[in-house]
Amino acid sequence: MHFQNDLTRSLNIRFPLIVAPMFLVTNEEMLKASMEAGIMGCFPSLNYRTEGQLDEVLKSLNKFLSARAGQPGTYAVNLIVQKSNPWFEKHLKICIDNKVPVFITSLGNPKTTIEAAHAYGGKVFCDVTNLVHAQKCFDMGCDGFIAVGQGAGGHAGPYPLAILIETLKNAFPDKPVLAAGGIANGKSILSVLAAGASAAYCGTRFIATPEAGVSQEYKNAILDAGMEDIVMTDRISGTPCTIINTEFAKKIGTKQNWFERWMSNNPRTKKYFKMLIQRRGFNWLEDAVKPGNYHSLWCAGQSVELIHEIKPVKEIVDEFIRETEIAYEELKKMTT
Repeated sequence: MHFQNDLTRSLNIRFPLIVAPMFLVTNEEMLKASMEAGIMGCFPSLNYRTEGQLDEVLKSLNKFLSARAGQPGTYAVNLIVQKSNPWFEKHLKICIDNKVPVFITSLGNPKTTIEAAHAYGGKVFCDVTNLVHAQKCFDMGCDGFIAVGQGAGGHAGPYPLAILIETLKNAFPDKPVLAAGGIANGKSILSVLAAGASAAYCGTRFIATPEAGVSQEYKNAILDAGMEDIVMTDRISGTPCTIINTEFAKKIGTKQNWFERWMSNNPRTKKYFKMLIQRRGFNWLEDAVKPGNYHSLWCAGQSVELIHEIKPVKEIVDEFIRETEIAYEELKKMTT
């Protein structure tokens, strides 16, 4: 059985599945494993902030992609495009110089990225949580949307995924929609495809892999947590983000205090204050992924409820494909 559509053919992937970008989690090893599994892997450029590191990784990925010419699989880079990201312009230039095949933009205006990528044939998909933001991205010429719904890890959206998918497809029928939020098995993949999505966008499930560059404590927390353990916080980046409700998460709280809110909303201070907030959040998260750290602050989505084993990336992808096929056949029985 083959699940193919215009998006899978355009991206040259064998199955409509993308490994979502995760701060400090998705790495070069995961991306190469994703490509070997015939799908698309994505990483945040912010995972590589040391001088020369991002350029080195991209050259390695392009060499790996070139060696696999004719086989399915590709990669993407996630750029935080808001003004408070001090690495944006530098990272964009490095990505453009290396002709990154696909970009995912988050939290800001994607115009510069779209224009730069389209100049050499790159594709740009934009994270959206509502129709207003989607319309702006559409007007700028994006190649598609990442529909970020409830239950997603990281910066989750406020709306049920099925409703968001259909709303975007009704408004922009010719643009592919990648569905993010609660994807943990073949049944959930089939459900978003049935809702009109062109692909499933899955992050949390791939934290529990040997390839993920995080501590065993983080991976075990993914296995042990349930959906009721996931909370939304704006303490990390200033933008609502889903995390596991660890003791340290409870200690720092999930809401900014009055001073942080005032500084974040003041036109004269918000850009630089958000930089400070994000820097603090980066430090918390970087400390938390190291072994033996007691300040546990781990991003995850509600799909932790369905994750019970650590498995290699390729094994998860193959399992997803089998589960999607089984779920499809089970549905077909209801029509006979």
